[in-house]
Amino acid sequence: MIVKDEEEVLARCLNCVQSFADEIIIADTGSSDSTIKIARTFTDKVYPFEWCDDFSAARNFSFSKAGCELVMWLDADDVISDADAQKIAALKEEMCGYDVAFLLYASAFDGERPTFTYYRERIFRRSLGLKWQGAVHEVIEPRGRLLYSDATVMHKKVKPSPPMRNLHIYQKLISQGKKLCGREKFYYGRELFYNGMYAECAAVLENFLSGEGWSENKAEACITLYYAYSALGEDARAEACLLRSFSVCSPKSQACCILGERLLKKGDLNAAIYWYKTAASLPQNIKSGAFVNADYSGYIPFIQLCVLYDRLGDYKRAYRYNELAGSIKPDDKSYLYNKRYLLTKLK
Repeated sequence: MIVKDEEEVLARCLNCVQSFADEIIIADTGSSDSTIKIARTFTDKVYPFEWCDDFSAARNFSFSKAGCELVMWLDADDVISDADAQKIAALKEEMCGYDVAFLLYASAFDGERPTFTYYRERIFRRSLGLKWQGAVHEVIEPRGRLLYSDATVMHKKVKPSPPMRNLHIYQKLISQGKKLCGREKFYYGRELFYNGMYAECAAVLENFLSGEGWSENKAEACITLYYAYSALGEDARAEACLLRSFSVCSPKSQACCILGERLLKKGDLNAAIYWYKTAASLPQNIKSGAFVNADYSGYIPFIQLCVLYDRLGDYKRAYRYNELAGSIKPDDKSYLYNKRYLLTKLK
C-alpha cells in the first residue's frame, strides 16, 4: 500500500486484510497525521517514500519491499468483507497455476449495493518482475496466465481526493515535454472534465479519438465528450459524439439511456422505448476491464420504461417494468410511488 494522511480509514482497511495477508507493507509518502503510528500497530514494514508526483514510482517502491511470491495492492480507503477475505485467502492456493489474478473493484454504491464495478489487476507473481506504469491512474500490463475471481474489493472513500492533484501532475508532465500516450490522453481529458475545463477536455479527447487507443476507452471518451459539449451549449456536437460511441466499440447501455432520455424530452416515446429496451438487453462484459455502471443496464431503463408506458396508457406494461426496477432497488422512492399510483390505474 501507498498512503498519505489516511488516519480515518487505514485501520479499517488493515483490519480486513489480517486474515489473509502474510505481510503488510506500507509506503508512506509524507503523512502529517497519525497514519504512520496506526500502520505500525499492524506491521513493522513501514517505509518512507519521498513523493515525486508519480504514483507508479511509489507503488513500484512498495512492491520492491515484498518478500512473498504473491503480491497484492490496496488503497487505504479499500474495504474487504469477511466473505471476500476468505475468497482471497483461498486464492493463495488457486494461484499455483496462474501469474496474475483480477478481482472485482466496486467504487460506487447505492446503500451497500455496488453500482459501479470493473475488474482490476490485483495479485501478481513477484518473480515476473511486473512494473507499474503511468504517473497517474497507474496500471500494470499483465502477462502470463490470468485468473478472474469474483472476490470484491470495495473502494469506500470518506473524503474526496485533492481536486486538482491529478490534473496538476499531467500538466507538469506536459510542461516537461512528455508526449502523452493514448491512455494518458484519455485520463487527462477526464481530469479536465472533472475540473470543469470543458473546452480543454474536448480538445484532448478529440485528439485521443483521432489516434490509437483501447476501444472501451474510446467509447467512454465519446460519452464524456457528450457531456462536455452539452456543458458548452453545443448540442449538435454533443449528440454526434454520443452516436460516435457506437462506431468505436460495441454499444454501451449508458449511451442508449442518454439517447432514450433525449427522445423522451422530445416527445418521441416509441423511439425512447426502443433505446431503453436496448440498454436493458445489452450484455455486460465485465471481464473486458471496462467500467460497468449496473444502473444503466437495469434500474434506469426499467424505471424509464415504466414512465413511458404510463404516458402511452399501457398501465400493465408500466407496472411490469416498475416491478423490474423494484427488484433491483426495492426501497427506492420512485419505485414505491409508481407502484401505488399504478395500482390505482389497474383497479
